[in-house]
Amino acid sequence: MTAIVIIPARYDSTRFPGKPLAPLNGKPLIQHVYENSKKSKLAKEVMVATDSKAIFEAVLGFGGKAVMTSSSHASGTDRIAEAAASLDYDIIVNVQGDEPLIRPEMIDDVIGLLDDKKAAMGTLIKKIENPEEIFDPNVVKAVFDKDGFAMYFSRAPIPFNRDEWSDQQKAKSCELRAKSYYKHIGIYSYRKDVLLKLADMKPVKLEQIEKLEQLRALANGFRIKVKETLFETVGVDTPQDLERAKKWLNLSS
Repeated sequence: MTAIVIIPARYDSTRFPGKPLAPLNGKPLIQHVYENSKKSKLAKEVMVATDSKAIFEAVLGFGGKAVMTSSSHASGTDRIAEAAASLDYDIIVNVQGDEPLIRPEMIDDVIGLLDDKKAAMGTLIKKIENPEEIFDPNVVKAVFDKDGFAMYFSRAPIPFNRDEWSDQQKAKSCELRAKSYYKHIGIYSYRKDVLLKLADMKPVKLEQIEKLEQLRALANGFRIKVKETLFETVGVDTPQDLERAKKWLNLSS
């Protein structure tokens, strides 16, 4: 099977306008994502899908590939689906354009998950080490079955420890049983036909409540296989996150 990484990138972010072009250690943010993705051993190509001419030209300027897409897309999934529709690849990998610390091993892992013919999609999870993340709605939690297929994703703390968490304050102070709690790392691999079908479907109620697109796949019967990663990422949603990413890059250099 052949695979391509498509990085969705839009300019008009509500919390951080122009985010993909924000400078990070001498390069625009999107360049870090692109160059790290190019190191994947299993992806044959990397491409940025954007609705911004400035981002398009910046990607071409550092030697990358980019394609212009509609400005009407409500999500990155819709954007990469438009870009993927005319491409001859079996697997499409969605690497978020605000993940400058993405590792090529993570891309290879999600591609490899689709060796399982029962899997429509692949994604990554990581053990939670900081107890506060369990109760942070910005950290998406995941539960999965014995075969490694996702059962549910939520911004709420799942599984809920009924016996120990009589109230949230007590829960926050209790000892973390890390092996029971996993957070979702937002990188996805899709079989191409699955991606196109999902982009053509209407949002489901659970997706609208949790604001999690992957619930559309689960609600429509698509199975998502997960794999645990040991790598931490730093998503950049705000200028403050950009400073945090700089510290991580400086520590690893």
